[in-house]
Amino acid sequence: MCGILAVFGCIDSSQVKRSRIIELSRRLRHRGPDWSGLHCHDDCYLAHQRLAIVDPTSGDQPLYNEDKTVVVTVNGEIYNHKELREKLKNHQFRTGSDCEVIAHLYEEYGEDFVHMLDGMFSFVLLDTRDKSFIAARDAIGITPLYMGWGLDGSIWFASEMKALSDDCERFVSFLPGHIYSSKQGALRRWYNPPWYAEQIPSTPYDPLLLREAFEKAFGQKAGRNGGGGNGWAGKAVLKRLMTDVPFGVLLSGGLDSSLVAAVASRFLAESKVACQWGSQLHTFCIGLKGSPDLKAAREVADYLGTRHHEFHFTVQEGLDALEEVIYHIETYDVTTIRASTPMFLMSRKIKSLGVKMVISGEGSDEIFGGYLYFHKAPNKEEFHQETCRKIKSLHLYDCLRANKSTSAWGVEARVPFLDKEFIDTAMSIDPEWKMVRHDLGRIEKWILRNAFDDDKKPYLPKHILYRQKEQFSDGVGYSWIDGLKDHANKHVTDSMLMNASFVYPENTPTTKEAYYYRTIFEKFFPKNAARATVPGGPSIACSTAKAVEWDAAWSKNLDPSGRAALGVHAAAYDEPVDAKPANLLNGSPQQLQESVVKTATVV
Repeated sequence: MCGILAVFGCIDSSQVKRSRIIELSRRLRHRGPDWSGLHCHDDCYLAHQRLAIVDPTSGDQPLYNEDKTVVVTVNGEIYNHKELREKLKNHQFRTGSDCEVIAHLYEEYGEDFVHMLDGMFSFVLLDTRDKSFIAARDAIGITPLYMGWGLDGSIWFASEMKALSDDCERFVSFLPGHIYSSKQGALRRWYNPPWYAEQIPSTPYDPLLLREAFEKAFGQKAGRNGGGGNGWAGKAVLKRLMTDVPFGVLLSGGLDSSLVAAVASRFLAESKVACQWGSQLHTFCIGLKGSPDLKAAREVADYLGTRHHEFHFTVQEGLDALEEVIYHIETYDVTTIRASTPMFLMSRKIKSLGVKMVISGEGSDEIFGGYLYFHKAPNKEEFHQETCRKIKSLHLYDCLRANKSTSAWGVEARVPFLDKEFIDTAMSIDPEWKMVRHDLGRIEKWILRNAFDDDKKPYLPKHILYRQKEQFSDGVGYSWIDGLKDHANKHVTDSMLMNASFVYPENTPTTKEAYYYRTIFEKFFPKNAARATVPGGPSIACSTAKAVEWDAAWSKNLDPSGRAALGVHAAAYDEPVDAKPANLLNGSPQQLQESVVKTATVV
């Protein structure tokens, strides 16, 4: 992943301003430690910190069209850049970078080309001929992007909040699937799939079609039986093996990461990248010693024959890293911080081995309703609508975690489950097939498990293929979350939590753990605009607030851990989580605030 920063319409265009832009761009250097670039045109600046994955020798940014009148700074990967170059044969390319096609597509098609891009990306493009500019973000928000406004009328864009928070009066998270045009002065949505309207689909379940759609996200050409042919059999993992640097797969031993590893391992030998880096896949896992993930990941790695790297961390090492983690991931969301910390530590180990790109399993739980709370979905309509809500908010949770935790150490994470075509295929299936049906032997994500349940040429051992969902923050070791709560209890008093609604009136923390994270976040990002970029509301086992209504008992047991899904998780909590702090002085922090306000009004 790279880091981008762009500023337009600065009143000050002196050398001092240029120096300031360089200084702010340096805050993103962890994302792109390989090279720095800056293009200035009057009061417009486009800066770039590069992580060289494709064409390391000549793909430095910003990138240009033939006469350098169009300038673009990009963070991401364009997987179909070679096919797009075929449509641009009358254009002269300067580099082998996959991102250079953006400048030429703009020159050829104007602003209406973003839908042609197959990949993960955030970019800002300047047309120096009229000083107009556009900014766009990929369909789901795999790559981060923020937009801000300065008091001098300037407009800012940056990969991370830390690059613009000091200089902007207001800033927001740039919406996924949208483009901003300076000519129109507004955002518009370029990504309009059928599922976005949340209408209930009715396409019958075809396991082979679903399997092929996922494999195509890797780019594997084969027939419907996976054994060769002219069609796309897999329609999501060799595509993501487009790299000129060493890579691997993050393997937790759960269903999603295991499928990613299985498909990548199966097709790696046939890929171009195998000639450069070898045909044995590298896999990586982290956990507390004796954790569920470590055991399962080792078994999957042995089954697939990967070169497996197992990393351990202690609870204390995780606690020591919390401040740095929150600074990098830029959120105070509890479940995101719980999961980001081991991922942050693992990414550092991975980078130390010389690896710069990893493939990961994010997105599957949102698409297929894999979180354990989906067991309580009352009907297929609410099930489907919840999956739509979860996908739409991925950029605030799992995509943010996966991207920023790895980018903190100059590692790029790719996510084949969030391939546009795969999402379209999976979200067109009648949600009745996705629902948990114990009477039919269907557990969570049954349709995905069933699609890869091949007795003739197994992808995975059966017990791994049908392993119960384990959230990453739980799978690294149950004592990790328990340790976080104990640590927060030592730093946050009952009185602090009781008065939380006065100190933090927006998104008021309701547990000591949430309060502790909030204090760290506010230290780095004290502005109202910063705290507004983080979502809030009640959650059970990573649910949206709406899904909490599915079970009346959940409102008494609000916790993002999968173990909060009482009666579903095999190792569920024995009693409501944080019940005591949530009822301080016979009332929640919010209830206390309402009581004080009411009393003040009477007086």
